[in-house]
Amino acid sequence: MSDDPADDAVLVNVDGPAATVTLNRPERRNALSHEITAGLSDALDTVEDSDVRCLVLEGAGGAFSAGGDIARMRERIDDVGDLDDRVRELERSTARMLARLVELPIPTVAKVDGPAVGAGANLAIACDLQLASERAVMGFVFRQVGLSVDAGTSYLLPRLVGENVAKELVFTGEIVDSDRALDLGLVNHVYPEEEFDERADALIDRVATGPTVALGHAKDLLGSGLGKDLRQALHDESVAQGIVFDTADHVEGVSAFLEDRDPDFEGR
Repeated sequence: MSDDPADDAVLVNVDGPAATVTLNRPERRNALSHEITAGLSDALDTVEDSDVRCLVLEGAGGAFSAGGDIARMRERIDDVGDLDDRVRELERSTARMLARLVELPIPTVAKVDGPAVGAGANLAIACDLQLASERAVMGFVFRQVGLSVDAGTSYLLPRLVGENVAKELVFTGEIVDSDRALDLGLVNHVYPEEEFDERADALIDRVATGPTVALGHAKDLLGSGLGKDLRQALHDESVAQGIVFDTADHVEGVSAFLEDRDPDFEGR
């Protein structure tokens, strides 16, 4: 066993078709320290090299993630470096990991139970679906530490809530409760705290046991559709369907429909 304290900063548990990735620094509310960010990158490596059909992201100890590592911010103030150095540091750490999470070719689900703020909120909305408990809160609070936005805020947030609402959330640093997050479209569902795991896991199981290849193409098409004109979108959909027609899950789906039974997809 390794003595590296970073080894348990992020835990990966594969249970059937789903992998649960847990941010495991509850004493720091799972802030995105270097060890957490590195651990997430390693977890994505593990998932990409496996047959996992869905990734679930959660935080340990009653918080999803408190966002940026304030201690590291203090160090940067004391040793600021030049602009190129600062840009390179940001791009090789959180930015690169967030991009990989967004581009993962399987469905991803954030289980938000407690605070998800700053870059921690971005980590949640970088997933394809967001499931929240009633005690979840979310906020894009970069202004509170005198910063602009990073970790994908400018790309992810307006796509969920619209440009005007995104600007208000960023300009005010408002922390919204779970009901407000649901109203704004920041989360898909809010569940009572005592039912959170059971109800969230039921939805996750439905996603994880779906036709994985088809869902992967659908994820890519939906993620890129806003930047296309209609004819390009229709063409790209036709190409994807042409590929998916050749999958075992398509054969199973058609057979199940004709036989009036539930399909048993295998993710291939």
